[in-house]
Amino acid sequence: MSNHQKRLSVPNSWPVERKTQTFTVKADAGPHGEDGVPLLIVLRDVLGYVDSRKEARYALGQDQILINGAPESDESRPVGMFDILAFTEREEYYRVFPGEGGRLALTAIDAEAAESKLGKIVGKQHVPGGDVQLTLHDGHTLLVEDASEYTPGDSIVIGNEDSEASGDASDASGDGPRAGEIVAHFEYEEGALVTAVDGQHAGEIGEIEEIQVTAGSSPNNVLVAQEGGDGFETIDEYVVVIDENFTGDEEDKQAAPEADAGAETPDEADDADADSDEQTDDEDEGGDDE
Repeated sequence: MSNHQKRLSVPNSWPVERKTQTFTVKADAGPHGEDGVPLLIVLRDVLGYVDSRKEARYALGQDQILINGAPESDESRPVGMFDILAFTEREEYYRVFPGEGGRLALTAIDAEAAESKLGKIVGKQHVPGGDVQLTLHDGHTLLVEDASEYTPGDSIVIGNEDSEASGDASDASGDGPRAGEIVAHFEYEEGALVTAVDGQHAGEIGEIEEIQVTAGSSPNNVLVAQEGGDGFETIDEYVVVIDENFTGDEEDKQAAPEADAGAETPDEADDADADSDEQTDDEDEGGDDE
């Protein structure tokens, strides 16, 4: 199986230039589905911390790059909406947030904010033992004893995962939130602050003015009001409830840099040299990001 895919076919959320080269790295299976962006793209194309896949592998081998509190070693691991990236040696922390047009961008945060992450509840079901399991937008699941206050569409903030995370959301001890502990709950209701994460208005923020319930299986419509703006209308699956702490400042957001047609050539050459011992026929064909 090829480790590459054509740039023109990548999801709109990927912060890559589509017309500079033919291929880009392909994300591994993991959280966020097809919208997950390979970590290599974040490290190289967005942050500029590495110039090649070889450099990315070396950096990840130092256990100093964390995703949601856990060291990550796979440069193809998908990174997606509301994930927390921590660079411990640099003491830099970022939240992945939908930017203009739905492209994922990075918002700088502090170390305390990096201890937890936001998740939209997309499923709720009873499991053996009498507990209720909540499923979040990225596939993460956790158990809650009192599920009556949680409804699909709500958002919760949970303590970041680590190698010993159990997924149990019971009370935590210690100063910081324990992995899986629910530390905040934002209800999906009129007046809630939301961001659109997909559709024509992806990246826009406002308050829910009205939720229009649609009969049958069609999604509900959501009218969102904006300060100094006309507001917008979208469907409920395209919005996520947040609070002001999750929006960040525009100047703190980093998106993929604009690039000309030859901007990636040095990177491609470095990557091809770095991985010459590992290339398959498919990788040779897709050597743009190798």
